[in-house]
Amino acid sequence: QVQLVESGGGLMQAGGSLRLSCVASGRIYSINPMGWYRQAPGKQRELVARIVPSGSTNYADSVKGRFSISRDNAKNTVYLQMNSLKPEDTAVYYCNLAISATDYTPDYWGQGTQVTVSS
Repeated sequence: QVQLVESGGGLMQAGGSLRLSCVASGRIYSINPMGWYRQAPGKQRELVARIVPSGSTNYADSVKGRFSISRDNAKNTVYLQMNSLKPEDTAVYYCNLAISATDYTPDYWGQGTQVTVSS
């Protein structure tokens, strides 16, 4: 089993920055892709960013140039640095992990952390 625990959410004014952290525990390996999704009220959950075993990253078009995902394998932690926040970034952010190194479909999810951006 895998457990994911997010932290770092909160209330921020537009233009500000937040850094989310997700600590993974259990049977995890550096080959497991990890990432962040978000879900705003009344909307579907969407991919925000992903980091895969090679270190390559993928971002939603809406956050490119503003958000950065990184990973510390020694600490089993993945981070999401969010800069130039906008009100439309308001959502619950979920950390996720995939078992397969090549199929990035999330298999485990954290409980979510709320990010609220005021205008």
